[in-house]
Amino acid sequence: MSVSLEEETKMAEYGNTERNVLPSDYGCQILLEKTTLEMAKDKSFPNDARLIWYIVDGVEYMDLTRCSKTSKLFDMYYDRYGKGAVQKIDFGYGTVNPKLWGIKSPEKKKRR
Repeated sequence: MSVSLEEETKMAEYGNTERNVLPSDYGCQILLEKTTLEMAKDKSFPNDARLIWYIVDGVEYMDLTRCSKTSKLFDMYYDRYGKGAVQKIDFGYGTVNPKLWGIKSPEKKKRR
């Protein structure tokens, strides 16, 4: 049984897109990807952000993410990196109300 070159490229493309997981599909938002703990300790992030540690190819990484449920966050990283990748999920250090995070204050008009 032989596989044509065209079918082989289709199968290779399918394998590449299978792990292409979008955070929006899970209702999540990645704030900092592959970051350090010092950068994640910034208090200007929302207080619903979570830190997640995961291992890819023997190297441990950390992300700061927002998600409605921790289980959806776990599912996203499990689907993206596979079984055994997720090591720990913890609370972030942000102190900003999530409703107010990312909103810029309106400009004040100059008085005469």
